[in-house]
Amino acid sequence: MKLSLSVLILFISTSAFGQDFENYFSDSTMRVDYYHAGTKGQESISLDKVYYEGSWAGSKKQLVDNLNRGDYLLRVFDLETNALIYSHGYSTMFNEWQTTDEAIGGTTRTFNETVRFPFPKKRVMISISRRDKFVASGQKLAFREVFATTIDPNDSTEINREPRHRYPSYDVVNNGPPETKVDIVIIGDGYTKQDMEKFRNGAKHFAEVLLNTSPFKEHRADFNIRAIEVESAESGIDKPDKNVWKNTALNSTYNTFGSARYVLIDDNRTLRDIAGIVPYDYITVLINDDRYGGGGIYNLYTTTYTKSDAPGQEWQMDYVYVHEFGHCFAGLGDEYYTSQVSYNEFYPKGAEPWEPNLTSIASRESIKWKEFIAPETPVPTPWEKSEFDSLEALRGKLDRLAPDYYQKREPLIKQTDEILKKTEFSGKVGAFEGAGYVSKGLYRPSADCRMFSLSLVGFDPVCAAAIDDVIAANTR
Repeated sequence: MKLSLSVLILFISTSAFGQDFENYFSDSTMRVDYYHAGTKGQESISLDKVYYEGSWAGSKKQLVDNLNRGDYLLRVFDLETNALIYSHGYSTMFNEWQTTDEAIGGTTRTFNETVRFPFPKKRVMISISRRDKFVASGQKLAFREVFATTIDPNDSTEINREPRHRYPSYDVVNNGPPETKVDIVIIGDGYTKQDMEKFRNGAKHFAEVLLNTSPFKEHRADFNIRAIEVESAESGIDKPDKNVWKNTALNSTYNTFGSARYVLIDDNRTLRDIAGIVPYDYITVLINDDRYGGGGIYNLYTTTYTKSDAPGQEWQMDYVYVHEFGHCFAGLGDEYYTSQVSYNEFYPKGAEPWEPNLTSIASRESIKWKEFIAPETPVPTPWEKSEFDSLEALRGKLDRLAPDYYQKREPLIKQTDEILKKTEFSGKVGAFEGAGYVSKGLYRPSADCRMFSLSLVGFDPVCAAAIDDVIAANTR
């Protein structure tokens, strides 16, 4: 069964909001795994398995996603009444991979992915739609349906209820019932039995790092954090560029999409089986390795390395953890543009990014964060971009894996930090050119932010507000 976009929009406007949780759902979780296949410009989705999981951790009041974030949108409809009873925006490894040279060259790949929602009491239709990159001027980016199927929660042949992993779990932070809190689960990869105390210390450390960073700090009481002790056969994770291969529980790896520092996980099914041991909204994976790296995808998961490869550089792990969590939690885009990435036209010319902290529109009247801009701040906002770019070009020539990398990088980092601190409109919200991996044509809200520079600087007001919105959606 398929529904046209116009019908879907009608459902949103007439029956989407304020649905009674008890009318449609039980207090448990339905997990739907599917295969996402294709290449550049092509995609298809096919059903894998449907699972029954434990208690629903999400809000029981905010069932429809009003944030308009993510490359994909899940919608769940009650089949009998056609009422929209749940929706959720998210992004995927697949849509990132589609911008790589491999996909552009015509290679076809398949990814296993997951959507989750409260366990329905009656038959439902689930719809997955993808956001169009190009729409008419002034219009919000629309979604087009790419997959739909019906699920009967009372058909035992459709729902997988078999017990799965039984790793130990415990509370790191417990502030109350899951449905009124943001619930984070911390999982480790590359930790052997002998490494487990290191994992426990890491889980505690990174929980405190996050909750001591604004605006999370101001909402500390709104978070629950749980940890699951997952044993791997070997310490560390894969580094394909060094021909290093490890036998680990989650099969996480550096060199994702050809980027030495990008750490993602191929084995989605195992990750979800393990995470489902506890109620969760967001997944964090700690990597027992010392190469600088991590990753974060909106409403998927975040990863970070946990051992420093050089004395004095331990702060970088804290930077990576919070930066990547900004992607996963709030859908914040990368504001930097000088570091090498594997994407090609991640933000096509002429398309307005959906991310709340990136824009192609440098007009005071039309920019998405106009309410944050003071009357005296010019738009676009001038800054010492040429000087900054020249220093970043020098840093880009350094070998990140060389023994003297940090020694050579340090003076360049200090000089760029000074530029960002002393520029005329430092600390102000405006439209600073250079963002989203491109030097020209995209703008960020502030000269500096945790999503821009490699530093422990805080989130700018636009990013902080975007984070606040997600906290509110999870806790009301």
